[in-house]
Amino acid sequence: MLQHPDAIRHFQSLCDACQELAHRFHGPSELRLYADGYLHALRRTAVLDPLSQRRLEELIDRWILDPSSFIGPDGSPRTLLERETGRLERETGRY
Repeated sequence: MLQHPDAIRHFQSLCDACQELAHRFHGPSELRLYADGYLHALRRTAVLDPLSQRRLEELIDRWILDPSSFIGPDGSPRTLLERETGRLERETGRY
């Protein structure tokens, strides 16, 4: 559980940004890359104490892996996941 006010603000900011990316049809793997970059930058600036940073990273990991965290542009969480799966299948040639 996040208790540090700055950690909570960063979590909210990252969630908002990922939702916005999801509405622009970015898939889960792209959201993961964005979150990883955000957390890396936060870690490098040492804005949070190490315990708050670790808790934030763990929470983001759980949140990103939960498909119900993201709602597609049409209001359905399935749209985003199906789009990502279809894109991966096209890229790898596996259908």
